[in-house]
Amino acid sequence: MKEFFLETDGYSQIAVTVFEPSSPRNKLLVINSATGVKQQVYYSFAKYFAEYGFTVVTYDYSGIGQSKPKNLASSKATMRTWGTVDFKTITDYVKQHYSDHTKYCLGHSVGALILGMNEGSQIFEKFVFVATQDAYYGHLNLKIAALGFFGFGIAVPIITRFFGYFPADRFGLGESLPSGVALDWRTLILHRKSTSRLLEKISNDFSKHLTQKTLIIHAEDDSWVTLKGMESLMNTVYPHLEKKYYEIKISESPKKEIGHVNFFRSYNRVLWRIVLDEL
Repeated sequence: MKEFFLETDGYSQIAVTVFEPSSPRNKLLVINSATGVKQQVYYSFAKYFAEYGFTVVTYDYSGIGQSKPKNLASSKATMRTWGTVDFKTITDYVKQHYSDHTKYCLGHSVGALILGMNEGSQIFEKFVFVATQDAYYGHLNLKIAALGFFGFGIAVPIITRFFGYFPADRFGLGESLPSGVALDWRTLILHRKSTSRLLEKISNDFSKHLTQKTLIIHAEDDSWVTLKGMESLMNTVYPHLEKKYYEIKISESPKKEIGHVNFFRSYNRVLWRIVLDEL
C-alpha cells in the first residue's frame, strides 16, 4: 500500500492510496468516493480486489479526509472541481503510470456523477455505479423528499453561511464539506435537472461521449436511491452507456444491512463478488 499526495492543476493537493497486488493481472480499479466519505471506508474493498490481482487506487477529494485544508472555510472545492480537477488528476496519473493496464472505475454516489466532467473517463473499459442517481427530491419517497427539500432548501444555506462550510458530520451526513460542495449538493436535491444542472455549469460535458458497459448497483434498503432517480440519471446524463441493473436484497447481507454506504463494510464482503464477477 502506497500513500502519497498529488498536486492538482494549480488547485490543491489530494491524498492518494495505491494498493498493489502480489500477483498482478494488469488490471486497475479507480474508486471515486461518495460525498463526505473518506477513502479509508473503501480500504477493505480495495484490499479484496488486490487479492484478486487488481491494482486499486483510492483518494480523498479536496476538502475531505487527508485532502482537507486546516481551515475548511478556505476551501474552494465544489462537486464540479471534484470532477474537473481532482478526478482528472487521478486519470492523468493512471494514464502515465499504468498505461498497460486494463482500467475500470467504480463510482459511489457522487463518484459516478463526476465521470461526465472529465474527458479522462474514456480510458476505462467498464464502470460500476453504486448507490447513485439524479438526487432531485421529486424522485424520492415522500418522507425523504421532505427531508431533502427542507434540509437542503433552508438549513444548508443558512448553516453553511454561518460556519463558512457545512458541518455535515453533525447531521450524520459524513465528513464536513466545503461550502461549494454543500451548495452543489443542494442543486442536486432541489433542481429538477439535478446532475445535468451541474454539468451545465462546467466548460465541457463529456457525459454523452461515454459508451462503456456499466453495472448499476443499488440496495433494497437504500432510502435515498430510487428506480426513478437512477433511470433519470441514465437516460438524461449517460444515455449511451450499456447498462445492467442489480438490486441487492437485504437477505444477501450477513447483517441484513446495506443502505447507502454499507456495501463497502467488511461484513458485506460476500457481496463484493457481484463486482468482481463483472470485471
